Formats: sequence, C-alpha cells, structure tokens
Amino acid sequence: MGTSGDSLPARQAQKERTREAILAAALELSQSQGFAQLSLRQVARQAGVVPTAFYRHFESMDELGLALVEQSFLTLRRMIRDAQRDPNVFVNIIDAAAEVLVEAVKQNKAHFGFVSRERVGGSPVVRQAIRHELDLFVSELAVVLARLPNIETWSSDDVQMVSRLFVRNMVSNAEEVVEMPDGRADLEERIKEGARRQMRLIVLGFERWES
Repeated sequence: MGTSGDSLPARQAQKERTREAILAAALELSQSQGFAQLSLRQVARQAGVVPTAFYRHFESMDELGLALVEQSFLTLRRMIRDAQRDPNVFVNIIDAAAEVLVEAVKQNKAHFGFVSRERVGGSPVVRQAIRHELDLFVSELAVVLARLPNIETWSSDDVQMVSRLFVRNMVSNAEEVVEMPDGRADLEERIKEGARRQMRLIVLGFERWES
C-alpha cells in the first residue's frame, strides 16, 4: 500500500510533464505555421507522445489553444499585480511601463508571439479567448489608472476608455518587440522611446478631459 501511495505523486508529476511538453510543442510549431494550421498528430509527434496520450490532457486542439492563451496571459496579469504593489511605478508610470513591457516580452517572446499571431489569424475559439483576456486586462489596468491624479473623479466608462487606449498601445509595441531581432539594443531603445512618447501623448489629455 505504501508503494502505491508513493507512486501517486510521481505519476502526477509525469502527467504534468507530458501536459507541459504538449503545450511547448504546440507553441514551438505555431511559430512557423500558425496554431490554426496545426494538426493533433503534428503536436503529439513533436511532444514525443502518441495521439491517445494527447486526449488524456486535452479534448481537442481548441482546448489546447485555450490553454496556451491562458498561459500566455499569466505574464500580463503578473505585470499588473506587480505594478499595484510598487509605489514607485506611480511616480514614473510611463517610463516604468515601457521598461516592464519590453522586458516582459523579451523574456516571453514565444507566448507574446502566439497572442500576436492568433488574435487576428487564429481559430474563432482562440481569437475570442484572446479578446476576452484583453478585456480582462483592460479592466485590471483601469483599477490601477483610477488611482492616478486627474482620473479619480472620472466615470468608470471613461477610465475603461483610457485603459483600452493604453492596452492597444501596449499590444502594438509588444508586437514590435516580438519581431525585433535579438541583440538589437538600438531597436529596443527606439521601441521604448516610442512607447513613452505615445503614452505621454495620452496622458496629456488627462488634465483637460471632462468626464
């Protein structure tokens, strides 16, 4: 009985490793041909498992795509949580946001690249999931922005509006970082400076906006 109990965590760990291998295989393959074009057999072969093993973890390719969307947006959620905890972010929010965004994308290029490609060219299920996650991100960012000067008295609709402007700006700059070749510090600085200028332009309207 003890042996059986001891093997349970090992089996669970192996199951999790297989699931992660399937996710990693799909993420890698999607970089060259797009997730919507992948077949279940291709992903299983890349992950080193048989198709029947795939079905122990995901009911379909759509379910696998949804798991990749969730995995990809964990970084964005972490960025927002960290921003809320760090009082210094509010002192230099524009510079901090540009730095955090570029570093986060550089460290997670595969996931951000997946979102960038699939939000316009993916399957309907995956596109809808990405839109939903971006909407959640807009709402989470709105909570942070509502604490900034000149915005405390705004209506919730207007706070959501400016949050959506920031998110669209961030998505656009994230896509530039994804396409940026490694080791190009000059391009990286150009993207950061562009992001700062764009955000400053948005912020200039805060004081004059009548909600």
